[in-house]
Amino acid sequence: MKTEAWLFAGVAGFFLATDAFYTWLSGREPAGTAALTVSFVMASLVSFFCAMNHRRRGPRPEDRKSGEIAERAGPLDFFPPRSAHPPLTGLGAALTALGVVYGLWLFIIGFGLLAAGVFGMAFQYVHRD
Repeated sequence: MKTEAWLFAGVAGFFLATDAFYTWLSGREPAGTAALTVSFVMASLVSFFCAMNHRRRGPRPEDRKSGEIAERAGPLDFFPPRSAHPPLTGLGAALTALGVVYGLWLFIIGFGLLAAGVFGMAFQYVHRD
């Protein structure tokens, strides 16, 4: 994360210098100045986040020359074998989109199927041990 922090700090410095130069040349034109200022703030935020993660967690295995792939591997999670909810969600999304074109009645049916599919996927394995 240290390399990423320095990379985004450089990007933030570029946006700061560009912002100052643009503000001086444009005579305080607000749209471009605001866009460059926001770009500087966002790059600084990402740089700060990466620096704090490096400080808290230390170097990652990919940051070390002696790092192994197995150090980064974590536990695998539960993957459901099969479910009827993804096709139901797809059908609901298609009918909802067609309902925008053909009428409110089809939109309502499609939205109901879409909601049932999404809630089914979200809560299908909620009581799994």
